[in-house]
Amino acid sequence: MAAHTERVEEKCILRLYVAGSTPQSSRAIKNLKAICETHLEGRYALTVVDLYAQPKRAREDQIVVAPTLVRQMPLPVRRVVGDLSNTDRVLVALDLSPALSRA
Repeated sequence: MAAHTERVEEKCILRLYVAGSTPQSSRAIKNLKAICETHLEGRYALTVVDLYAQPKRAREDQIVVAPTLVRQMPLPVRRVVGDLSNTDRVLVALDLSPALSRA
């Protein structure tokens, strides 16, 4: 149990890949920021990568669709695709349960 509590307190390193300023990209950014502020306050670092501005990143980072959220740390790497409007799905993808993320 203590190991899981420590994991929840680890800083999450997140990278969100978007395709320009489309409505879906804007929703994904807004939704992710809300999730992070609610469930990971003070325990995350977020980078947003616009694949139109940095097209090589898609190949280098093996991104085939946008928006894609990648949790780089803690390991293992995890991914979720879409506008991130389903908070529970995002929390599961980040390996956080809603109850533990607020602890």
